[in-house]
Amino acid sequence: MMALRYLLGAALLIQPLAHARAEAQWATARMPQALERDIVSTNTGQRYRIFVSVPESAPPPGGHPVIYALDGNASFPALALMARTVERRSKVTGQAPPAVVGIGYASGEDYDQAARALDYTPPAPALPGAPGRPGAADAGKEGGAARFLDFINLELKPLVQQLAPLDQQRQALFGHSYGGLFVLHTLFTQPASFQTYIAASPSIWWRERYVLTGLAGLAQRSGGKPQLLITVGELEQAALPRASGAPAAGSAANAATERNKALMERRMVGEARQLAAALQAAQPAQPGQPGQPRALSRVRFIELPGENHGSAMFPALSRGLEFFLE
Repeated sequence: MMALRYLLGAALLIQPLAHARAEAQWATARMPQALERDIVSTNTGQRYRIFVSVPESAPPPGGHPVIYALDGNASFPALALMARTVERRSKVTGQAPPAVVGIGYASGEDYDQAARALDYTPPAPALPGAPGRPGAADAGKEGGAARFLDFINLELKPLVQQLAPLDQQRQALFGHSYGGLFVLHTLFTQPASFQTYIAASPSIWWRERYVLTGLAGLAQRSGGKPQLLITVGELEQAALPRASGAPAAGSAANAATERNKALMERRMVGEARQLAAALQAAQPAQPGQPGQPRALSRVRFIELPGENHGSAMFPALSRGLEFFLE
């Protein structure tokens, strides 16, 4: 009730001001320190919407650290705001504020499902499976991750580098869900592409966990010894609770059953925790220990309490940026 009284009081105070500005026109909201442009990739043929935010402060001697975020239409606004907060507090924390690059799609959708399904999934061989289920072959609509990574490395990075000096030794890649799958694919196949990898709620289950085939030989490929953060929401594997009141009937009950079945089959929490544990165990107690090449410099796993698959992206952005700048 107290909150309601505050709101009513505030409404009374602003009524005269609102009346005085009744003829003012609404304008499109704009983000500070933000640029965007559409580009068509020669590697994928896809049209991307690229968002960039560069710190206003002078760059460090090596250039600004930079974090690339997939699903940029959805992730960029929040991540750019977090980066500006880092910049405002940099004199206190000593952290160099990062540039932020959001990789989105010209469709303008928060999540372009068809485009991301093609770009973010590895080029796995066709596997048997029923349509719509993990492991199902979907030729032409999946498996474009290699071309998409070429777009990032060969087209996007040089383009962004023209805007501001960026530190080529402090680059991070963030992705959520299928984006997290792409982050792991990039780490396992071309680990020198970035120095920090942030896989949020990665879809490890895709195509019968095909992405994990890239683990073999990782230590030999990861000469620069990148670091990895894996996050997942606590509720991403738990069965969905039944609504109170009358039991669900018909299609609603069937839909809930299918969702619960998918949650249990995909084992989002268990797979993420298991992968992190395996990578942590593979690290020798002492860097450079003979006979045990060190694949990664650091591996961290965070389970986000109270978060589901949709909500987990935003705390993962915050934790990922913190991990990157440590």
